[in-house]
Amino acid sequence: MKDGRLVVERYFGGVTRDVLHDTRSVTKSVLSALVGIAIAQGDIPGVEQPIGGYLDSVVSDLEPEKAAITIEHLLTMTGGFQWNETGGYGDYLNWIHSNDHLGYLLRRPLVAEPGTRFTYNSAAVHLLGVVLEQATGKDLPQLADEVLFGRIGVARSKWEPLVRGYNGGAGLDLRPRDLARLGQLYLQRASSGSQRIIPAEWIERSTVSRFGWRDDAGALGGVSYGFLWWVAPEAQDPLYLARGHGGQHVVVVPRRNLVLVTTTDWLNVPDAVRYQRITLDLLAKYMIPAFR
Repeated sequence: MKDGRLVVERYFGGVTRDVLHDTRSVTKSVLSALVGIAIAQGDIPGVEQPIGGYLDSVVSDLEPEKAAITIEHLLTMTGGFQWNETGGYGDYLNWIHSNDHLGYLLRRPLVAEPGTRFTYNSAAVHLLGVVLEQATGKDLPQLADEVLFGRIGVARSKWEPLVRGYNGGAGLDLRPRDLARLGQLYLQRASSGSQRIIPAEWIERSTVSRFGWRDDAGALGGVSYGFLWWVAPEAQDPLYLARGHGGQHVVVVPRRNLVLVTTTDWLNVPDAVRYQRITLDLLAKYMIPAFR
């Protein structure tokens, strides 16, 4: 999407524009948008709100130090839980195959004071999704359709069901065109036509780095983290992106008025982590420079 228009669209391997793609952790950035809307609607007072009060009906005997974890801690991957999701697998596989997704996470010890250490944790974002459902009284598919998807023209989506609720960390399927709608909404500072879908202030807060560290992401260096969005503030063209395992990306480049989307059949590649790097390199080295 360049200057608000679809200028390049290509599909491969027999896929068409109407196929829903497993977006993996791009789901997290959608959840970030839903949290911002819930705060604007008054369902959640603010990011400093502890999660404990929202879990009383679904979790018994929650330890006080875990009840004190805040919305902001979960948005920034600083909940403090012992967790290792290196390479998109690790603890994630044991968690996703468990029959108690909340309990599996909440039984983990805290190994850092919440708010002090970044640890990538899809289960903690699923926990945030449960908090969001409890705060709004709606499950994630219903909430997303009513407050976000239905208002920007996304007619089809699919959420991965878990034993209780839906996978808010990595369980959303969307069409690439609809991922582009999400990116374009953020590029337009949350306005769609005459409607304000998400507070513009929320987008500003979500897409700036919350940390002093910078990581290497192949050709795209200097990557850090916001509110469930990856950010590259020091790139030649500063950008932010939703990023999913195996090469799922929604990249927003404000200076170029540009949105780029990639999806992959990540289950059928020999090395999904390497494929994710190759896909991001393609974006950083070739596609973004083509629009300069």
